[in-house]
Amino acid sequence: MLRALSAYMARAPQRALPARVVEKTKHHIADSLAAVISGSRLLPGEKAIDYVRAQGGSDEATVMGTALRSSATLAAFANAMSAHADETDDSHQGGLFHPGCAVIPAAWAIAERRRASGVDLLRAVALGYDVGARFGMALGGVKFLLSAHSSHSFGAIFGAAAAAGALCRFDAQRMRWLLSYTAQQASGISCWIRDPDHIEKAFDFAGMPTRNAVAAATMVDAGFTGVDDAFSGSRNFWLAYDKHADTTHLTRDLGRTWEIMRSNIKNWSVGSPIQAALDSLLALIRTHRIGEAQVLRLHVQVQDTESEIVDNRDMPDICMQHLLAVMLLDGGLTFESSHDDERMHDPRVLAVRKRIVFEGSAALSKAGGRQAIVALELADGRTLRHHTEVVRGAWQNPMRRAEVDDKCLPLIAHVLGRRRARTLLDRVWGLEQVTDVRALRRLLQP
Repeated sequence: MLRALSAYMARAPQRALPARVVEKTKHHIADSLAAVISGSRLLPGEKAIDYVRAQGGSDEATVMGTALRSSATLAAFANAMSAHADETDDSHQGGLFHPGCAVIPAAWAIAERRRASGVDLLRAVALGYDVGARFGMALGGVKFLLSAHSSHSFGAIFGAAAAAGALCRFDAQRMRWLLSYTAQQASGISCWIRDPDHIEKAFDFAGMPTRNAVAAATMVDAGFTGVDDAFSGSRNFWLAYDKHADTTHLTRDLGRTWEIMRSNIKNWSVGSPIQAALDSLLALIRTHRIGEAQVLRLHVQVQDTESEIVDNRDMPDICMQHLLAVMLLDGGLTFESSHDDERMHDPRVLAVRKRIVFEGSAALSKAGGRQAIVALELADGRTLRHHTEVVRGAWQNPMRRAEVDDKCLPLIAHVLGRRRARTLLDRVWGLEQVTDVRALRRLLQP
């Protein structure tokens, strides 16, 4: 298994991607850059940037949203923390992790360090999504998460390491050493669900796995050797974490099924379990021209496996009841309104929240995907219902390039200014013409 996987990883820099995969990879790079740059002004991102500034480091890679540069390992760490400082970044449901906030900061930092091309970056990112998702699926996804391990940390570190290894141009032997150092550093427990400030969650989902993956890649690049196969034989990775892991996922359909094509981009910059509920409520508002005053009760159902993550949380962008109340009052939702802490205490919002009934549904969990049902009981006696079976931005219902661009532009412009944001996105859409990723540095700085 490992020899087939490492050989595939080693060939990735020479392997041309199908046109549809290239396009989808650009979507995820643009989306992740928007998450990093906007997140650099949020608390987890600010803390990480301050930490890296105090550490110093060589001029290898850019800390996005700042004039700071540092070693590839530290820059990747800060950018990853910023990428998941919020709930803007992408996700992969099968692997149960957020690939973009780890894979893309790792790939970008190594691309700067080695002066790689845009084509190199695209191929490395696509590989990272493939490897990270497959490790997550092999470990069991939800089952692994419910056993108190953080699936989000495990998929992220293997995906980030694969992308970094491809940009380092490792042969199959060095890929195996890379995976061994990655396995040694793979960790994470799902107590992040109790994090009140999103700082440890950003570390668990992105900062820690990205830092460890880039460290593994740069160590092997510096000549470190290691265990030839950490995934078989005595005392191996699977024995430590899951004796019943389905390791066939690691190589199944490699080169035929591209996991970036099965990754989701968020239409809304809020927690993933809230996406479908917002889609349903907005559909009801627009179809029936419903206002808050007409609604006596709002009943929302989401998957019970994830309901705890968003049930009456104390952060606006991951609180289901708060965001539904804001959308009902405003007739829509923006990045600003979904991140307005003061409105968590607004009497009008609190009054609407009292009319919201929240339910975790085992049936929706069994149905899979990202689903929600919203029912409105109106003052005129009607009950309106909308079931979102496939949320907008899910891989089965993907956003178009224009929609991704519309989401990313204001997030980037808020930090870098509109002209620089527009130029950066245009360069992402034309990455094939970029001969040295380092040439884009100035576009990442305010």
